[in-house]
Amino acid sequence: MKKTYYFFITGFLILISSCGKDFLNLKPLDVEVSTNFYKTEEDIYRALIAVYDAATYQALPGGAWAPVPTIPDILSDDAYAGGADANDGLEHNELNTFGISTTNTLVRTLWSNPFIGIYRANLLLEVINPVELDPLLKEQYIAEAKFFRAYFYFQLVQYFENVPLLIKTLSGPSEYAQEQSPVNTVYNQIALDLMEASEILPSIRSASELGRVTKWASKSLLARVFLFYNGVYGENLLADVKIVSKAEILNILEEVIQESQHDLFDNYRDNFSLVGEFGKESVFEISYGDSPIWWDWGYVRGGNGNLASQMQGPRVSGSLKWNRGWSFAPVSHKLAEDLKDDPRFQFTILKEEEIDGSLSNGYQHTGYFSKKYSSDAEHWGSGGQFELNRTTNFRVIRFSDVLLMAAELGSSNAQLYLDRVRARVNLPSIPATPDNILRERRLELSLEGLRYFDLLRQGMNTAELELTKTNIRGPLYSGDQQLFNVQFNSNTRGFLPIPQNEIDLSGGKFRQNMGY
Repeated sequence: MKKTYYFFITGFLILISSCGKDFLNLKPLDVEVSTNFYKTEEDIYRALIAVYDAATYQALPGGAWAPVPTIPDILSDDAYAGGADANDGLEHNELNTFGISTTNTLVRTLWSNPFIGIYRANLLLEVINPVELDPLLKEQYIAEAKFFRAYFYFQLVQYFENVPLLIKTLSGPSEYAQEQSPVNTVYNQIALDLMEASEILPSIRSASELGRVTKWASKSLLARVFLFYNGVYGENLLADVKIVSKAEILNILEEVIQESQHDLFDNYRDNFSLVGEFGKESVFEISYGDSPIWWDWGYVRGGNGNLASQMQGPRVSGSLKWNRGWSFAPVSHKLAEDLKDDPRFQFTILKEEEIDGSLSNGYQHTGYFSKKYSSDAEHWGSGGQFELNRTTNFRVIRFSDVLLMAAELGSSNAQLYLDRVRARVNLPSIPATPDNILRERRLELSLEGLRYFDLLRQGMNTAELELTKTNIRGPLYSGDQQLFNVQFNSNTRGFLPIPQNEIDLSGGKFRQNMGY
């Protein structure tokens, strides 16, 4: 399905492509335009698919691949920039070393793609009411749109802090120059959307609906939002007139733990294997795959392959296990040291001596690669351009994260929850202190795109201590020391610059973030 949209500030056309896998797989239609669309249940269903589709976007048309978890891991102390050489990884290295230019195209990707999803969610919310639908189905579609509007806005405020809040579509160029909204206003809208969505979304999905969100995904995402907002700003959320406090969030997490039927896999490795897709540990998961089979380098997001897996795989040829990755986000020796005596190491970090075939060292080579999202044989596509058809689903929220969030917030079951996470990998019980719980998050959830934001919410002193890295290349490195030294810029408070082209197009209404 393709449809022409005007989109906030960017002024380019957005093509809605079909997602792969199960309910997201629809044939494209080239003839619909706004004057004859959104009349039937099928039209609304396609509008919903377009919202889900935006959640898979990892690049701008023509380039600037910025997938999760690759980018937040590069920002964190878990990985470096990587790539073939210094030129290949230039913009990634800006993120890695916190010398980020306001024209960095990766930053533009992180800004632009969520607004595509926000536009589509707003559009669905506006066009759905006149269409004849079963009332319960209509309520569910509205809840799904609100969930994703909140999800996209959370991405934006985590990265940029100062963004415009749009809860309706813009009618034309006269409305493009929007003010940046107070940060609490944006977070409170996120909280309201998630609270309202969780009241309507179903508890379980049928086999034909795997990939569609549930009430447990909405509640768990709200908890993640609260932890970041409360950590950075020290405030509660406000969902309309309802105060969303620590106690409220803890009750929500306890409900997820006790009633959702989510649980830990017996084997940690199943979380990142095909056998674990949409399994009991996956609370919110984004579907990637090789349907449709994709070839087009000029419009990579028209396909449905996981770009993170391509980017983070080792640069190897002649291998039966790994398929020519690009070695972005090589794992830091710091993370390898922290995990060295942990059973999760073997399922988290790929060591160069494990790789068959001929390995070429990339930029900032450490000898370590992500094993969670990589170019492993299990996730090779069935056809098309192999780089564009990786089939690894992205696990946005796992049940172990839910357990650790509840423990961190002071659940009376904190010790039990921490023990459950550790016992799954045959680790002994340790006291459920705040430091131990946060350290467990780092080890359990490493290379899943969470570490950077976990550090920011602990404060600038912690962020500077952990993100500043010198003289820790490790024994397997190749390259110069200065490539591995990183100094966190606390003047930015960890937020990225507003893209300069957006400031230019705002007519002077946008202000640049601090430190840029």
